[in-house]
Amino acid sequence: MSLSLIGIIFVQSFFINNSLENENKNFTLSVKRALSFVSRDIEEFELRDYFLKIQPLIAQNKTPDSTLLQQLYIESDDDINDRTIIHRNTVLEERFKVPSMFFEIDADSITISTLSNDRVTKIYDNANLDGSRRIAPQQTLTEYSNMPELRKQMFENSFKTLLKDIPIYKRITPIEVRILLERELSGEGIDLDFEFSVYDDDLATKVQTQNFDKKNAFHGIPIFLDNNNESSYTLWLDFPDRKKYLLSSIIKMIILSVVFTSVIIVAYSSAIYQLIKQRQISQIKTDFINNMTHEFKTPIATINLALDSIKNPKIINDQEKVKRYLGMIKDENKRMHAQVENVLRISKLEKNELNISKERLKLHDIIEDAMTHVELIVEDRQGYINTHLGAVKSSVLANETHFTNVIVNILDNAIKYSHNAPKIDVYTENIGTNIILKITDQGNGMSKQVAKKVFDKFYREHSGNVHNVKGHGLGLAYVKRIIDDHHGHISVESEKGKGSTFIIKLPLIS
Repeated sequence: MSLSLIGIIFVQSFFINNSLENENKNFTLSVKRALSFVSRDIEEFELRDYFLKIQPLIAQNKTPDSTLLQQLYIESDDDINDRTIIHRNTVLEERFKVPSMFFEIDADSITISTLSNDRVTKIYDNANLDGSRRIAPQQTLTEYSNMPELRKQMFENSFKTLLKDIPIYKRITPIEVRILLERELSGEGIDLDFEFSVYDDDLATKVQTQNFDKKNAFHGIPIFLDNNNESSYTLWLDFPDRKKYLLSSIIKMIILSVVFTSVIIVAYSSAIYQLIKQRQISQIKTDFINNMTHEFKTPIATINLALDSIKNPKIINDQEKVKRYLGMIKDENKRMHAQVENVLRISKLEKNELNISKERLKLHDIIEDAMTHVELIVEDRQGYINTHLGAVKSSVLANETHFTNVIVNILDNAIKYSHNAPKIDVYTENIGTNIILKITDQGNGMSKQVAKKVFDKFYREHSGNVHNVKGHGLGLAYVKRIIDDHHGHISVESEKGKGSTFIIKLPLIS
């Protein structure tokens, strides 16, 4: 069971850790993809802005400052169809001078080129007998284009060179970067607070958020690449709550895993607890049977000896001895009956089958009555019982018989567990609406571990197979059940070798 439980916990931990790593990888890929789009958008945004600024200037100056015309002719013969095909491709480059104020350079103006393309295809029939072609073409195909893609690429190459030396904070603002980042991250399904900064090599620029910390930077990507795809500027991104975000993505799985694992641990712990408890119960039952056997063994042996003596012809005619032996048999029989009654009484108490009627009684009277049951034993052992009945009020609602048995049991324990002459003091006092009864002895005492279990049924302090103290662990269990039924409370204070004090608290009645 232990190995299986450890294996389950290990597998769950491995699975959760693996899921977390996968979420981290997916998150990293999404962020990299979003940053690459942002880098592209930043460049396109800047180039489009300058392109839109240049276009009106070119449109106002309709006459180019210079032109360059390039033509390409290609002639091919189609022998199958007996015709000649002539291709002509003309490229017109018009150069316009515009002010350089947008690019913050020293020159007064810069030259911007626009391209247009004229493609003509003519097809001639070779109809003459001598093979010469007709003067007029049979078919003419003409295509005109402004070549926007090529012109755009030319603009971009020129702009990148011109813009390279402009400070970064004049090329892009933090607000624009944030807007682009939010848009692209949202497109990747990442709705998380972030911090960013643009660095020029290892130096921070003004394009950054207030709380950005380079130490926690998650990922960086170059921006404003030149014509060689190189740049000194890097956009760094940081997510302060990245770990919480990753955990939140698998929190349901973690909770379910913890819940089910906890259930298994609880079930496992319960099973172990039950095994230990059953073992303890088994040991207690064994001790109980041994003690009960010992308790019955002496009376049975006494009865057998008495019966054997009565059978003796010399004694059977002696009336006094016969009466004596019969009295012994009766006493021992009563003793065994009392042991059985104790067991049955506890069983009935647990099943709430024992009817305990209560009436108004003086606790001091019950104490005096209980003392008469044990005073001869105490005197025989040359001990004493002193009373210190300081309570002014002692009226309680109690069952006289059972509560007398309670006090007798405690006094009997104090006598039995005193190797020397028993020295017992009984105290009473009023505290609020309660009366406190303390029975103190100077006997053997008990350890704190034993004191915690002394009211458990069948429990006796383990002393091996030595039965120097008679009993079977039911007396104090019975005491506690009776006091609980009287809405009272009992506790014990004890120290090994120095004696014990049993404290009973009962509610007073007016």
